[in-house]
Amino acid sequence: MSRDSPTTAPSIVQRDFPLNRMATVRTGGQAEYFARAGSNAQLRELLGWARSIAVPVAVVGSGSNLLIADEGVRGLVVKLDRKLALIQHEGERIVCGGGARLPSVAARAAQAGLSGIEFGVNIPGTVGGAVRMNANAYGGELAKALEWVEVMTAEGIERRAPAELGFDYRRSNLAAGEIVSRASFVLMPARTATVKATLAEMRERRHAAQPQGIKTFGSTFKNPEGWVGPDGKGRSAGLLLAEAGCNGLTIGGARFAEKHANFIENIGTASTADVIAVMAEGRRRVKERLGVELEPEVQTLGDVRFPW
Repeated sequence: MSRDSPTTAPSIVQRDFPLNRMATVRTGGQAEYFARAGSNAQLRELLGWARSIAVPVAVVGSGSNLLIADEGVRGLVVKLDRKLALIQHEGERIVCGGGARLPSVAARAAQAGLSGIEFGVNIPGTVGGAVRMNANAYGGELAKALEWVEVMTAEGIERRAPAELGFDYRRSNLAAGEIVSRASFVLMPARTATVKATLAEMRERRHAAQPQGIKTFGSTFKNPEGWVGPDGKGRSAGLLLAEAGCNGLTIGGARFAEKHANFIENIGTASTADVIAVMAEGRRRVKERLGVELEPEVQTLGDVRFPW
């Protein structure tokens, strides 16, 4: 899928880079161009170059909620590291790069005796990805702790407050080509031992409820909003899939986990097409048996199309 570019690419750019290693489910093809940006200067250079050759730009973080097209990804795929993944403690703030892993941010805050980002220990993604997806978990809300983000484009950096990010359920208003390069969280002083105990409890709850040590990604479908069952209670996507008999449902090398039906596992040889086929069958069963149309929560990279 390579092609000659009309301008010289920055030296850090690689061509035809295999992306499956960048997703925790381990499926997908190659990136036409790939680069690791370790500073704002490198990131802006990459964005300017991509604009000069008119190719799209995407960012890959921890790849924990990512489905990559089998045919690969046109344009430039960027991963933030080095300075853009640093985590710093500044008084009652944790300031970190967009490439910092949220569990590491939660752990650094606990070490500093700061509370308010504990839920991040169970979000296996980066700060930038969490902001873009408005990732919340276990009652914690990203927007409550977030003070500001710095958004990089080819034109430069712009600082935005949470109110400017258009947060909604599992989404923000960040546009294509806008990359969170840095963020600041304002937290509350607390006893270090207490915060660490909370992190340990949250990890235990996640381990008890979700598959561990396998090739998978996070929640496949969004929890349906406003839907109420015959018993007058709502259901999570995982419970709906379980009620529709999807635990262990296998197509090709992909299957819904026995432990938690809203997680899809790569049992060794899965392609992205296999994952999509499992998603489609699970969604069909839930709609047919329970009347609910589930919508994907997993993020996509490249030309990934859902057959509904």
